[in-house]
Amino acid sequence: MRKLLIIGTGLLVAAAVVATTVFAQSPGTSNTVITVHAQVSPKKVGTPKHPQGVHLNVQVTWVTSGDGAKPVIQSAVSFFPQGSLYNGAKYPSCSATTMDLRGLSACPPGSIMGHGTGQALADTTPTTPVVTVVNGGASHVYFWTVLNNPARVQSAVPGDITYLGKHGKYAYKLILTVPAVLQVVAGVPIALQSFQVSSGKGTWLADTGCPSNHRWPFQVTTFYGIPDPSGDGNLNPGGNSSYQSFISCTPNK
Repeated sequence: MRKLLIIGTGLLVAAAVVATTVFAQSPGTSNTVITVHAQVSPKKVGTPKHPQGVHLNVQVTWVTSGDGAKPVIQSAVSFFPQGSLYNGAKYPSCSATTMDLRGLSACPPGSIMGHGTGQALADTTPTTPVVTVVNGGASHVYFWTVLNNPARVQSAVPGDITYLGKHGKYAYKLILTVPAVLQVVAGVPIALQSFQVSSGKGTWLADTGCPSNHRWPFQVTTFYGIPDPSGDGNLNPGGNSSYQSFISCTPNK
């Protein structure tokens, strides 16, 4: 469960062992494959009465086979397992409206939960988005993204978090939606190739235990747009790719 899609990714990971993701690609409708590697610390696992705050480092890579146009990430849906805990309601928060109107500096310092960077292609030219992870409260997280090439654009990528309850395989569902202003900039499609982020403060992200099989499952589906062959900057439906796997964990004894 050391995954954030982030897209991402997601920032609901709660894990207790520093590990490399075990990756399993599921059938999708895109020829793009996602690989995710993550590290979470400390190693100590929490309990429901005493959640253990974690610090998360995630690296995500997208690889598309063939010589065609690279897909543009438009959205993602992630599921995170029982044993993860998101405590956004307990920390200062900031809204997308505040950031869009007044910039990141208008957010409370305590709402800043991490930082990241990415590598992308603006058509065929490399560009580097810079990301700040911002707490959005009980059911939201934001990736404030600044892009300087092919033009300067800044916008919040919203993540909507739904708690699914204590029963079932998963505890949370995260939906990430990339704003149109970050998908196509100055008429040029932006295809993200890789992304890495480090986040976590106090118990904002936490874990509460390890399942009996010592495995945290996760599932992610990413949806894409494909640049129109006409070169007009529009995106056509580009399918999706999914993966599901698990992270090993050690119970707190």
